[in-house]
Amino acid sequence: MEPLANNVFDCALVFEGGGYRGAYTAGIANALLENELLFDYVCGISAGASHTLPDVSRAQNSVTLSVMARDGSEPVGGLGTLLHGKGYFNADYLYEGCIADGFAPFDWDTFVANPARIRIQAFERDSGRTVTFGKADMPNVWEAIKRVRASSTIPGAMKPEPVDGVVLFDGGLGEGAGLPTPMAAHDGFERYLLVATRVEGYRKRQFPPAVRLAVKRVFAAYPEVVNALLSRAERYNQELDHVRELERAGQALVIRPDTMPVRNTTLDTTELEQAYQLGHEQGLRETDRIRAFVRA
Repeated sequence: MEPLANNVFDCALVFEGGGYRGAYTAGIANALLENELLFDYVCGISAGASHTLPDVSRAQNSVTLSVMARDGSEPVGGLGTLLHGKGYFNADYLYEGCIADGFAPFDWDTFVANPARIRIQAFERDSGRTVTFGKADMPNVWEAIKRVRASSTIPGAMKPEPVDGVVLFDGGLGEGAGLPTPMAAHDGFERYLLVATRVEGYRKRQFPPAVRLAVKRVFAAYPEVVNALLSRAERYNQELDHVRELERAGQALVIRPDTMPVRNTTLDTTELEQAYQLGHEQGLRETDRIRAFVRA
């Protein structure tokens, strides 16, 4: 397959995580592809990692998380999968399983042919170290999806799958606390298109005392996880302030949802499809503003 061409080179496309809030931002991601805004660098955390690889493979349907609640051969989550030991989110199916059974095929050839660089982030459970992965860490589709799954593994809600013998959790526990701009900055970028999953004015709140106590008890064997969870709100808000500074300096364009009708744990198909449509409509409306910012 001939190498593909991109048209945005000095601006990083960065996808925030947020579980099934990603159904909304999937619509924005697809609007970018439909309007041939093709970035030479894409990164994401958690659900944002699930947008990153399909964006580079230019597979619009694969970026659409909303349908995942209905049409696959297995349920993607809920009380049933939790009681059967698969976690509230059925990660075995959400990642490797839906590719293996053909429900959500991944275009590996196009992904490889695209010269775009990618970066996704995860958190080492035992050391507390933030780790990132790029194409060099993905020799085949299964190793690639394993790392996307690691980036999305919410402690306690998803069954972790070790990568090279190391247990990894959601990248939102690491640097940036869920906002992926630091990844792109480390790779030399100074301009960012951030596709966010939180509305204007959002600030993350600290856990109430009862939840903080529960976190300490449940993850007592993993103090780095406890520290990351309990400090996440403060760290997220600090990075959010930094993003605001980038916006004021003209270095970042943040596409925040007009509204966010779903939660990170929403599994209702109709609600997720509606969120996707709202995101897609917003993405189309924002196209001219995005194109002017990235100068594509």
